[in-house]
Amino acid sequence: MKPFFRRLRRPALLGTLRRTTPLSDFWGFDRGTPVDRYYIESFLAEHRDDVRGRVLEVQSSGYTDRFDSGVERRDVLDVDPANPRATILADLAAADAVPSDAFDCFILTQTLHLIFDVRAALRHAHRLLRPGGVLLATAPVVSRISASAPTDSWRFTPAAFERLLGEAFGGGEVAVRAYGNVLTGIAFLTGMAREELSRRELEAGDPHFPVVVAARAVKR
Repeated sequence: MKPFFRRLRRPALLGTLRRTTPLSDFWGFDRGTPVDRYYIESFLAEHRDDVRGRVLEVQSSGYTDRFDSGVERRDVLDVDPANPRATILADLAAADAVPSDAFDCFILTQTLHLIFDVRAALRHAHRLLRPGGVLLATAPVVSRISASAPTDSWRFTPAAFERLLGEAFGGGEVAVRAYGNVLTGIAFLTGMAREELSRRELEAGDPHFPVVVAARAVKR
């Protein structure tokens, strides 16, 4: 009888991935661009027309600057008082002191999984927007646990993300999209960089194996 491996029609040749430690301990930053950034930035590029007026972003204004489509004022929200870029110091889940109806756009990327009370954070995100204001949010479906963030708490399926945003935005418009496939999920978990994958591989979408979920939500 042939060995089991040889009897397989399509044996999986794991090569450098046949290991119990990742290729990168930093999501692939030390190898290039992390895979999830490709999807986050594709989503923001698609909705760059929403990045206008008064814009709020978490931790830095990097994406506000990059996708500026008529920004009049940019603010940075952070819970860390040591962040010199922060213009608003607050925990998004307890942001009662931040004025309501203040922003035209809120860029909230890869943050909600670090907040235990996600529902409270999304209620505040909705409250901070002006009527007609837009939340551009992304979250991980799969990702390594952050060693530097002890509050890393959640991963989101597209169904859960849509339900949470639907609750927070009431009758507002909510559109959810998932990005990724089994190959890019494996690549991201092991720390491969975006540059090590082809555009065709990155662009393939599989609803059963998303890497990132993104949503555009409009306040009624």
